[in-house]
Amino acid sequence: MTYSIELMKEEHHNISRMLEVIRQVSIGILEGAPVDLGDFREMVDFIRNYADKHHHGKEEKFLFPVMVAKLGRVADNLVTHGMLVEHDLGRDHVMSLATALDQYEKEPKTEYKLDILTEAMGYARLLKRHVEKENNVVYTFAENQLPPEDMTAIDARSRKFEEEESAKGVQDHYLAILEKLEKKYL
Repeated sequence: MTYSIELMKEEHHNISRMLEVIRQVSIGILEGAPVDLGDFREMVDFIRNYADKHHHGKEEKFLFPVMVAKLGRVADNLVTHGMLVEHDLGRDHVMSLATALDQYEKEPKTEYKLDILTEAMGYARLLKRHVEKENNVVYTFAENQLPPEDMTAIDARSRKFEEEESAKGVQDHYLAILEKLEKKYL
């Protein structure tokens, strides 16, 4: 397995851990726990900046463009009409979740609580399936079909990006949020 694919699978594992936190928090609310706006805002922060900007950023800037350019129509359909559409659907769920949190904070009505749960679980369900498709289909296809020099270039760009983000403390920051929420809810 190449560096970039191994890294992205590791990030998928971390994202999946957050999806389980979201599920457990949602179950707790259904069972009567209060909506912890601070914790939900940390989940949104993790999703937007770790799952989307950090992880999906590597896919969208480094891996997917090479796949589309080099692997033809199958890759174009898989990436453009599959993975990128799902990235956008995830962003929509998170934007709607953030809106619901703001509405609930101003006026803690049941309908806004329902919106919070709907968008949180919509995102979690979408991403769970998305991770499985990328791990089992997209990444395998890329590694099997892209020439080694392309994978080497993708690895180099991913490694440089990771080093820059690490210097800013990005990964440590978001993994600390994940661990804190796991300790509280799992």
